[in-house]
Amino acid sequence: MIVKTTVAAACAFFAGSVLAQVPAGYPADYQKIIDAAKKEGKLVIYGATDSKATQPLIKDFSAMYPGITVEYNDMNSTEVYNRFISEVAAGGNTADAMWSSAMDLQMRLASDGYALQYKSVEASKIPGWAVWDDKAYGTTFEPAAIVYNKRLVDAKEVPQTHADFVTLIQQPKFKDKVTTYDIEKSGVGFMFMTQDAREYSKFLELENAFGVSKVRVQSSTGTMMERISSGENLIGYNVLGSYALVRAKTDPSIGVVLPKDYTLVMSRVFFINKGAKNVNAAKLWLDYMLSHRGQTIIANDSKLFAIRADVTGETTSAELIKQIGNDKIKPVPVHPILLQFLGPAKRMAFLKQWKETAGKK
Repeated sequence: MIVKTTVAAACAFFAGSVLAQVPAGYPADYQKIIDAAKKEGKLVIYGATDSKATQPLIKDFSAMYPGITVEYNDMNSTEVYNRFISEVAAGGNTADAMWSSAMDLQMRLASDGYALQYKSVEASKIPGWAVWDDKAYGTTFEPAAIVYNKRLVDAKEVPQTHADFVTLIQQPKFKDKVTTYDIEKSGVGFMFMTQDAREYSKFLELENAFGVSKVRVQSSTGTMMERISSGENLIGYNVLGSYALVRAKTDPSIGVVLPKDYTLVMSRVFFINKGAKNVNAAKLWLDYMLSHRGQTIIANDSKLFAIRADVTGETTSAELIKQIGNDKIKPVPVHPILLQFLGPAKRMAFLKQWKETAGKK
């Protein structure tokens, strides 16, 4: 389902008389980008981030740059990709910028020439693996988690590693009670599973365990957590940890585990459309999201885990690394290496093996 959110800039009444300030530490000529963005007056983003999580960012950005209206279109990760491709092919209006958790699909678009090369003034403040060719930027640091029902799964049963999970879900109690993403429909789900195939030496055992348990697949994180909370499912795999940890704070049924053998970390990839109508507004948004101010909002208000090491708080890369250990964190790089599973032959072979193992009923 596509959800469109339009937020008019704060203080719109005074927009004509307000001059947005160049952020501290930015080059003086950055004012030219600000002025050009205000003339554009609008920014259209296609994203796979829940609207609720984007609202604090839009509100704060609008306070910084009054006069620029942000139109955010909330879709699932596959819809983001398909809508952009179809609109570009038809020669119609499309997004100025793309922001998605399906890192591989974003990298396909960026490497196929759809991304504008723009060196963000904040680029040096994020890890090197999170930037590709000054075109694609990682903006968050979100773990893939195991989520379980605390009422129905005994504390002694809770898996701490991938091997524990494989053993657990083959028990009769978990038959028809395990959930994960539908990797044919969910871009982020497919990406997580292909990264598991790279990182986990016993990946085939994991697939077979899913088959034994008759895994139930979903296309969204929200649906998985609802079913785990209700008890319809007992445990979920590769659930977006950012969403799960927020839910766990208010839902006593939800428990979250970050695997101790390795934890995959996803970063929502942002790029500016090379053909953007509002290219300067898109540059402002990118720099804002990567700034200390924007990252603090991402961590403390959006709860998506800040990628910058100098942002402190519970939902930050620094805290996550401290919890799990730097050697156990496996960030998925913003790099064309992610495309290796997207080629038609490789993708079909991966899905075929999934259906023959995990998909068997």
